[in-house]
Amino acid sequence: MNKHFFDNVTGKISAILPPIPSGLKNEFEQSVQSILHNAFDKMDLVTREDFEIQAAVLQKTRIKLEQLEKKLTEFEEKLDVK
Repeated sequence: MNKHFFDNVTGKISAILPPIPSGLKNEFEQSVQSILHNAFDKMDLVTREDFEIQAAVLQKTRIKLEQLEKKLTEFEEKLDVK
């Protein structure tokens, strides 16, 4: 998760709460960000970049599997003819 995401969520939480004195507001926002970081760390999430890399690897694997299945079918047909 990037800093902008946590800043955005923290800002939205702060906006729905009653006004807080500025000194306490900074402390509150830091606490909220810490809680959010800890919660998301426990979820064991992957980044968008890692997800896209794995999706590309999977796509290449599917293409290769389809090619191999086609070759296997061709070999089986050749064996059946003989």
